[in-house]
Amino acid sequence: MKKTILLSIILLACIISCSTPTKTAEKPKETPFAKGADVGWLPQMEATGYKFYDTDGTQKDCLKLLKDRGMNTIRLRVWVNPSDDKASGHCSKEETVLMAVRAQKMGMRIMIDFHYSDSWADPGKQTKPAVWVGMDLAGLKTALAAHTVEVLSALKNSGVEPEWVQVGNETNNGMLWPDGKASENMSNFAQLFNAGADAVKSVFPKTKVIAHISNGYNNSLFRWMFDGLKANGAKYDVIGMSLYPSPTDWATLNQQCLTNMNDMVARYGKEVMVVEVGMSWDSATESGQFLSDLISKVKSVSGNKGLGVLYWEPQAYNNWKGYTLGAFDNSGRPTAALSAFK
Repeated sequence: MKKTILLSIILLACIISCSTPTKTAEKPKETPFAKGADVGWLPQMEATGYKFYDTDGTQKDCLKLLKDRGMNTIRLRVWVNPSDDKASGHCSKEETVLMAVRAQKMGMRIMIDFHYSDSWADPGKQTKPAVWVGMDLAGLKTALAAHTVEVLSALKNSGVEPEWVQVGNETNNGMLWPDGKASENMSNFAQLFNAGADAVKSVFPKTKVIAHISNGYNNSLFRWMFDGLKANGAKYDVIGMSLYPSPTDWATLNQQCLTNMNDMVARYGKEVMVVEVGMSWDSATESGQFLSDLISKVKSVSGNKGLGVLYWEPQAYNNWKGYTLGAFDNSGRPTAALSAFK
């Protein structure tokens, strides 16, 4: 009898075990590809009376127009004490927070771009903020870190957590010249960069730090810069690139950019991202082809390490500030180029 009961229990256990579905491990959630725009000029354009329209002539929020065309990311630049229309504080900490909140409420992801200047910083100029002039390297590192923490803390207090933060803008030859000029002292540049990177992580540990230089097709430039940063212990998560081809050379530059991106992944083990692109607004067909091809190429980067593509000031139209590489026509409507982001 006992033997029969024991066999029955074993049989029942086997039936239960065999009939219970085996749980499979859940796949990690993939981060969506970033498709977006830098719109640092938008508040100033709106304050000046510029309006934005859908293709049928309906007036709409510019961010809504961009989102409707497949964009999911907004990039915002920050100046220390803005010298461009200083009275309005464009690209100030305060305006950046307002814009980030506005974009996040619309479901957009956020990238913050620190210029560490009172105005434009790019390959041709990396001018110190006026209040930092005269500081030594230690003082510059302290001021840079404090500014970074101040802006990011303001974002945090407003409920915004940026997904990416750039430490410097188009730093082809470093930043905060002459102290941080990379061709003269790569170590100084790396130290300044790390002051910013550490400040980012102190406020948002999960936010990815971007090191950004222009001319994404120029592999020798990228190797020189990132070999130098690696040798000097720079800490970053993503290599950011700019790419501004013409309607006639975009195919060549896109291919060179892809080769460069794959080399960056192989050489440094970092993710890559094209954080600035643009083309003449009146070459919408070619611009759309350029963008579609580039998005496809970034998605194809080895190891799935191509993170996204962002258009620089697509909403600039009617010769705003003399800029002609936007993607809206002179009536304030998006051109067909932006359909590439869908």
